[in-house]
Amino acid sequence: CFPVWLIGQDKESRITSKIDSSHVNNMVLKQSFVVNVPLDSVWNAYTTKKGWESWATAIAEIDFKINGKIRTNYNKKGKIGNDSTITLHVVNYIPKRQITLQAELTKNFPEFMKKDEKDLFNVIHFREINATKTEVTSYGVGYKNNQKYKSLLKFFIQGNTTSYINLINYLETGKSSVKY
Repeated sequence: CFPVWLIGQDKESRITSKIDSSHVNNMVLKQSFVVNVPLDSVWNAYTTKKGWESWATAIAEIDFKINGKIRTNYNKKGKIGNDSTITLHVVNYIPKRQITLQAELTKNFPEFMKKDEKDLFNVIHFREINATKTEVTSYGVGYKNNQKYKSLLKFFIQGNTTSYINLINYLETGKSSVKY
């Protein structure tokens, strides 16, 4: 039965978040929104240094290719490569359609997630609605259906919603709203 658990929507009702727990041992976090810009603009926000630093993080280093890496740091005084760096592996992509990412789990992630690291992916799907409107759907795949993950997903929903609002603001106004 999809969706089993509806978590909520942001104040503008632009971002929806649903958790599918119809598979007994796993859950999928699906978050989607529509942004009023062309697909190329959204794609560039996800695949370039300028894009990431405008909506997602203070510092970014992007090697966008299959088996490439997106390395970020939320601390504007930090450096790529220090212990607060977040590394996302680009597993694969279809240009302007889909990106599959897998996080490298560091000490900042809960211990229970580390044993599941190989199962955790983020699949981002891009759909052009028309020349000036794009839908983005993110699927967090591999979460286990237990209380620890259900609590963690509440944190991810809140954090991702904030990031997506930053992305919408950046793309629709041209102004970065990242405050790190």
